[in-house]
Amino acid sequence: MQQHEIQDFLLRYFSANSCELEENLSGKITVQLTEEIDRELMNRPFYWHYLEKTGGVAQPMKLTLITDRDAFPEEKGEFIHYGSPRLHQLFSSTKKLAGYIRLYQQNGALPDRQTPLFPWLCINFKISYKCDRKRDVYQSIGLQLINGRMVQGFHEKMLSLSLTPKIPDYSFTLSPLILPKSGMMRIQKQLTESIEKEDHSWAEAARKRWQKDLDLLLHFYEGREGTETGIENEKEALKEQYEPKVLISVINGGLFYLTENAVK
Repeated sequence: MQQHEIQDFLLRYFSANSCELEENLSGKITVQLTEEIDRELMNRPFYWHYLEKTGGVAQPMKLTLITDRDAFPEEKGEFIHYGSPRLHQLFSSTKKLAGYIRLYQQNGALPDRQTPLFPWLCINFKISYKCDRKRDVYQSIGLQLINGRMVQGFHEKMLSLSLTPKIPDYSFTLSPLILPKSGMMRIQKQLTESIEKEDHSWAEAARKRWQKDLDLLLHFYEGREGTETGIENEKEALKEQYEPKVLISVINGGLFYLTENAVK
């Protein structure tokens, strides 16, 4: 990861978390943290505990991060590079905060017209096909929480829309008829059924390779005394290597409130 890529990441991170960018120079940025990000990054539990007890006014910190120390040799601030603890803290924070999102479509509604926004649940999955080889496939599935319509490639469709974390003026959200928990179960059921219908010849091929190596193993140990433990250990190792598995993991998800015809 190059230094300019690190600065791009920092800008995206703080912008996505509504932190005000007070200075943005090549090699250096200064940001005013929000209370949420101050709590997330700055390790001040006693300060926040004191405020909660006394009812004081929160004063989140400012943070100056330098990605080009040669350009700012005397500047006070944290030097951020690929191995720095702060950068890895931000990576972990990104993974934590990006697990769930709520966004609203900016639709350009006229001031005299209220626009309804329909709730969609989106879940992004990683499907791993594992044996002695591995293949990862990513799927994004959206479910409208009113009529139950399900759409593949939902994330890609969202990229073409103008979305915002705050509900736009002259818009209102419709209440879901399908609860998100129930919606997630519907999506997972649909995904599982879809995988079951796929061509699984890769798994049969893996089992044939497994059996071939197992035959070689048994032939090697044939007639040898006191090798039962060794055989069992190696058979277990072959099973771990070759046994076909399909693993489904959730990457992230969120609620999207969209106009009626936003998703084709």
